[in-house]
Amino acid sequence: MAVFGACALVMGAAGLVAPGALLASLGFADPAVRAPADHTRAFLAASSMASFNMGAYYLLAAAADWRAFFRWTVPFRLLTCAVFTGVVIGGAVPAGFLGVGLWEGAGAAATGYALFRERRGTS
Repeated sequence: MAVFGACALVMGAAGLVAPGALLASLGFADPAVRAPADHTRAFLAASSMASFNMGAYYLLAAAADWRAFFRWTVPFRLLTCAVFTGVVIGGAVPAGFLGVGLWEGAGAAATGYALFRERRGTS
């Protein structure tokens, strides 16, 4: 939880501070070369702020050892994995977004597995 929270917080901050670099890492053109009516930067600012906030939530949940929150993240991260993977396969977004889907799927699997092992009393 803490690792995901830290990554989300850092990526959110990166999107707010260096949006061109974040867009390039996802396979998008630099916002400086976009059409004047293109609202990519506005959407990126909103998404980055959401990522930053989500990172803070995850870090606080990890610090509080909030198990219910951990359980809730598993199905929603699997849904996020499916959506991001689907939009890449469907050609709606650049292939760089596949990494987002895989990260979410791996995070859901790791969290689910840890919760399962903990419930069974094995570490």
